[in-house]
Amino acid sequence: MSARTGVTHMFVPGPTNVPDRVRRAMNVPMEDHRAPDFPQLTLPLFEDLRKVYRNETGRVFMYPSSGTGAWEAAVSNTLNRGDRVLMSRFGQFSLLWVDMAQRLGLDVICVDREWGEGVPLEEYERILTEDPSIRGVFACHNETATGVTSDVAGVRRVMDAAGSDALLFVDAVSSLASLPFEQEAWGVDLAVSGSQKGLMLPAGLAVLGVSAKALEASKSATMERCYFSFADMLKTNDLGYFPYTPPTPLLHGMRCSLDMLFAEGLDNVFARHHRLAEGVRRGVDALGLSLCAVEPKWYSDTVSAIRTPDDVDGAEVCRIGYHRYRTSFGAGLSKVAGKVFRIGHLGDLNEVSCLAALASAEMSLADAGAKVDLGVGVAAAQEYYRNATAALEASRDGAGLVGTASVSPQ
Repeated sequence: MSARTGVTHMFVPGPTNVPDRVRRAMNVPMEDHRAPDFPQLTLPLFEDLRKVYRNETGRVFMYPSSGTGAWEAAVSNTLNRGDRVLMSRFGQFSLLWVDMAQRLGLDVICVDREWGEGVPLEEYERILTEDPSIRGVFACHNETATGVTSDVAGVRRVMDAAGSDALLFVDAVSSLASLPFEQEAWGVDLAVSGSQKGLMLPAGLAVLGVSAKALEASKSATMERCYFSFADMLKTNDLGYFPYTPPTPLLHGMRCSLDMLFAEGLDNVFARHHRLAEGVRRGVDALGLSLCAVEPKWYSDTVSAIRTPDDVDGAEVCRIGYHRYRTSFGAGLSKVAGKVFRIGHLGDLNEVSCLAALASAEMSLADAGAKVDLGVGVAAAQEYYRNATAALEASRDGAGLVGTASVSPQ
């Protein structure tokens, strides 16, 4: 076991590293959440989260909860028991959402796919065309368990092609503020996320983007809800308050996190995540390993699930990484338990962060019995990052942006 010096490196795909600025912003004394000036903190948060979602005509709610709470809020406020819904299952988190829908009394049509694929657009279009009674269509934008990103805009296209008027539900927990997300343009009605991923906060806030159509549906939906009621949130949020005690330190952290994202510029944030992810993928390929995602079209820019050799236990790679090299990797879950380990590359990190992840992964793999050449993956990523960074600097020089921050459109 290594000496307890330095930090334990976090490369799980959530919770992600919390920037020092955000941690300091949360270090506040308790305050009166009914105070007359409390809305000065909260009302701008609601509006700025709409900008992150690119939600122009709907609302964004924040619940003291994990993202799972936002799953339940989305379903219970807009659907009725017995409603037929279309879902797909290709990883642990899409599996859990299917389980929740069934337990809440929905009539679920579930399309199973290989763990390593994403939402099957052609099958969705066929089912929607054949069954106009479907009231909800569900898609996991970024399946964290397998490192797979699906085409949400494509889901909307096939819904429109089939003439479906169903609500579109999207899990954006590990994609919001890291991957491009366009709630309004993509016609997403309920977009679920959480504070502990791209928003760079501790877990504890569920964030839910709601379209105008979904808000209207909530007025006639009959499923039971209390804590997650949209109506209760609307009455109090409009005034800058909550129907119950909010986690005020997290709200201060959210203010700081959003300021950081807007200062970098959301498009730059997305480009950075792609650049960092591609370096990790180059490193994995150089080591002779493959990703759980079965084709490049499914590759995620926030997490890479890396297949271990048949004779190497992915859980052992994680154990060695943690105990010997002070590094936390994501373990394989459910069907891919022991078959993969995961490197999360989202939130507050840079090129050298990802090189550290690859270096620790190489040592952990070798110690677990994998036949890998130490340094090969790191070298491949270094070469990619050097070239990508040089190209980025050249493009900024040409645009006269050196030394300036590109601010996201407000």
